[in-house]
Amino acid sequence: MSQELRRSLGVFDAVVIGLGSMVGAGIFAALGPAARSAGSGLLLGLGVAAAVAYCNAMSSARLAARYPASGGTYVYGRERLGPFWGYLAGWAFIVGKTASCAAMALTVGDYVWPGQAHAVAVAAVVALTAVNYGGVQKSAGLTRVIVAVVLAVLAAVVTVSLGSGSASGAVDFDRLDVGADASAGGVLQAAGLLFFAFAGYARIATLGEEVRDPARTIPRAVPLALGIALAVYAAVAVAVLSVLGAGDLGRAAAPLVEAVRAADAGWMTPVVRTGAAVAALGSLLALILGVSRTTLAMARDGHLPRPLAAVHPRFQVPHRAELAVGAVVAVAAATADLRGAIGFSSFGVLAYYAIANVSAWTLGSRPVRTTAAFGLVGCLVLAFALPPASVAAGAAVVAAGAALYALRSRRATDR
Repeated sequence: MSQELRRSLGVFDAVVIGLGSMVGAGIFAALGPAARSAGSGLLLGLGVAAAVAYCNAMSSARLAARYPASGGTYVYGRERLGPFWGYLAGWAFIVGKTASCAAMALTVGDYVWPGQAHAVAVAAVVALTAVNYGGVQKSAGLTRVIVAVVLAVLAAVVTVSLGSGSASGAVDFDRLDVGADASAGGVLQAAGLLFFAFAGYARIATLGEEVRDPARTIPRAVPLALGIALAVYAAVAVAVLSVLGAGDLGRAAAPLVEAVRAADAGWMTPVVRTGAAVAALGSLLALILGVSRTTLAMARDGHLPRPLAAVHPRFQVPHRAELAVGAVVAVAAATADLRGAIGFSSFGVLAYYAIANVSAWTLGSRPVRTTAAFGLVGCLVLAFALPPASVAAGAAVVAAGAALYALRSRRATDR
């Protein structure tokens, strides 16, 4: 029985999978909390998050081209820094992205049926786990449709917000100016929260074993997906800020819905709500896909139960890992808090990328080291600029992972 995954994804599919996991998370989940932190400095926070994400993306792309296997930074850390750092990266990724999965599932529930958000979230996890079980090509096909729908809805929001008059009769672009309400700490905290939205390009790297010609495909797909996502984020943020202002944006439970209402286009509310649910489904689909591949890689090396490394003989997917991840995410979606999940996830993912940048540093060339150094510093600064509760919880979980590794290593030595 073959334990290798099928290489079926080209540049277009890889870009679409990355976009599917970025666009939904950023616009519909992180924009409001980031505005509360940064105030009128929201666009600065978006720029900082994008700069750190770019450095991480380039480090990840270079490493993925060198090591085209499932697992992402788990593999890179193991190969470049040693088993412990690979393990710690994988641990941070799985824990952080499991929280992301729960957040996206709850976003679906909040928009589809607010009174039964947890039940809808669990149903969404079960349905998308079944889609992933059928093969990565089917997942990529569904993601294509989701991305097209979401981009159409966001384009409509931007057009309505910038083209229609606000309550005052015209869009107030003075609201885009940075005022006294913005602070360096608030901008950095917003950047840390918005980084949650950019982290989707990791899905391309974690699918390295299923990409055709990875040395060429991955370095092209990662920056392309990131650049498209940044353009979309910037356009939507400018449009919503120009209509609502930073204060109302930060207070809005559904910022894009409030933006179209303020632009005298309340008829678009059902469209925006539907777009939000579809976007969150796209992110959830890609997130479950990525977490299951890292689980597969760690199970192959014995850091997780080895049965999770099984590959389905017909569909050629890590079916046991996908079922296990789906079960854990379903439990989290039934019990988790949406707002707290974002900060916790950001800390774990930033820790993951810190290890990716250190791994890229060891590749040696000056341009690679420069990018990796900026990425590492950016990850550390943004991680510890997050809300204190997120920092405390994230640090505790990362430390627990390190302790488990040490305990397992000691037991292995004593045998």
